[in-house]
Amino acid sequence: IEITVVRSFKLKNNKMVRANLLRVIMLMHAIIGLPYTVMGLSMSYYMMSCPAAEQIVTNTVNNALRADPTLAAGLIRMLFHDCFIEDSPANLSLRGYEIIDDAKKKIEATCPGVVSCADIIAMAARDAVFAANGPYYQIPKGRFDGKRSKIEDTRNLPSPFLNASQLIQTFGQRGFTPQDVVALSGAHTLGVARCSSFKARLTTPDSSMDSSFVNTLTKTCSAGDDAEQPFDATRNNFDNAYFNALQRKSGVLFSDQTLFNTPATSRIVNGYAFNQAKFFFDFQMAMQKMSNLDVKLGSQGEVRKNCRILN
Repeated sequence: IEITVVRSFKLKNNKMVRANLLRVIMLMHAIIGLPYTVMGLSMSYYMMSCPAAEQIVTNTVNNALRADPTLAAGLIRMLFHDCFIEDSPANLSLRGYEIIDDAKKKIEATCPGVVSCADIIAMAARDAVFAANGPYYQIPKGRFDGKRSKIEDTRNLPSPFLNASQLIQTFGQRGFTPQDVVALSGAHTLGVARCSSFKARLTTPDSSMDSSFVNTLTKTCSAGDDAEQPFDATRNNFDNAYFNALQRKSGVLFSDQTLFNTPATSRIVNGYAFNQAKFFFDFQMAMQKMSNLDVKLGSQGEVRKNCRILN
């Protein structure tokens, strides 16, 4: 009996040590820096020119999310739009853009013409994740805003109707791994999807969908194409509930559920469903990589006076 107790104690201790070690590694990466750096960007970019910039963004985001926590999802999606397409006009239709406007206005009053909208969006997305109880990560600053903004560029955005192989190919063209794809998809732990983006799945439901969940989605869509369905049960909390939903065959979008149905990604989904700390770590790494896509520096871009229009 004594030996069994000792072994049990050691096993529990080992699990605690592994969990704590992972947290320490996550913290070190957040403090020390990034695995994906871009020449010209720096953690201390605004230290001399606008030292209050980062705190202004953080305070603005926190105040806005205290009033309406549902805006966190919009801020994260905004970064996705901004990085996948060059200064997309679709950004303006995303919920939460008024937060960017507010932060920009306050920063311009303190240090005009210094801080780009691209950096504000990247910082705001980071702060939104943390405010929703997700991981905190550092990002380098120094991005410039693009000098073009074309609606045609929105075609580069991945569709909610892509399967896992297509998602991997689409993201792979931008340097992302299958693990990155699954981790970034985990951002759907926040927010909702409109019926128009998933109603096609309800016409002839397949075996990948739980029958009771089909009924739930059908009821949602009875209110029209703009009716909203949360991705998981904790729509305002950044956690791994999204991956638990996929395991229950309750993914809202086809592009969500396909991650669990495909061997190349199902193992990753199961890993995140079991280990939230692992999901947090991989998510922050993928978001850092995302924020460094197509960075504009110096003469390649500009610092917009108004984030909604070109100078």
